[in-house]
Amino acid sequence: MVLAELNIAIAGDLHDQWDRSDHDVLDLIRPDALLLVGDFSDGKSRIPELLATLELPLACVLGNHDAGKDGSGRTLRHQLELLGERHCGWGLRELRPPGLAVVGARPGTAGGGYHLSKAVRAVYGPVGLQESAERITRAALSADPQLPLVLLAHSGPSGLGTHVDDLCARDWKAPACDWGDQDLALAVEQIRRRRPLPLVIFGHMHHALCHHQGERLSFRRDAQGTAFLNTASVPRHGVDQQGRALRHFSWVVFNNGNLRHISHRWYGLDGALHYEQTLWTAALPAAGVLSPC
Repeated sequence: MVLAELNIAIAGDLHDQWDRSDHDVLDLIRPDALLLVGDFSDGKSRIPELLATLELPLACVLGNHDAGKDGSGRTLRHQLELLGERHCGWGLRELRPPGLAVVGARPGTAGGGYHLSKAVRAVYGPVGLQESAERITRAALSADPQLPLVLLAHSGPSGLGTHVDDLCARDWKAPACDWGDQDLALAVEQIRRRRPLPLVIFGHMHHALCHHQGERLSFRRDAQGTAFLNTASVPRHGVDQQGRALRHFSWVVFNNGNLRHISHRWYGLDGALHYEQTLWTAALPAAGVLSPC
């Protein structure tokens, strides 16, 4: 079953900013599902253990920081054990309810084209670029075609721009360049030959650029109708000028299986929506024009 309206909350790179207050806010704002793009902390067990207590349908993928500084793979393997089936790296997780197919991209990526860390190689073996893309593609094509499909990644795909403020561009070192993942870009291309792909969600490249260069673009929708959303608002815990504590979530709405709305939202601890940056809303049919059923 697919909900007529499906509301998805996404938590960008946590970097240790996740606690019971986030659970309390989720209880108040009541999304239908929660997605997380990794970099929970530097390999600590606190956040994976906390996520295990959530009853909300949930899917996640681990980022480069989640192995800590342990190249042996032991820390990364422990994170995976704590997360269990919630982690969907290189695999499919169908959330029923609410009716959403989530496919995880390569776990543990730090962007920059294609590179496996020592920890990822220790856990998964020497997976090449083509094999990584094939794993993502196979998972997506095995999803129920009646469910809306989301790709969930830590780093976004290559091909989204080379300017310093583009979605996946390198900003900490000159010259700026495309720092996206080539295997994910290849998978996106392969999947779209076979089925619709409305949304790719990722983080890693923080919204606030290094060296006071301003803010990163966080949304793009291409000519084929796929939306790309960077959710890495870091830090995601904050306080506004009125002294109110804030919690950031990106927010996605599907209506009858179609992508309708994408925004960044900052909620108070009482669940009040204090700020919203609307990134995209689907055009409504013109008055008097019948839409196909």
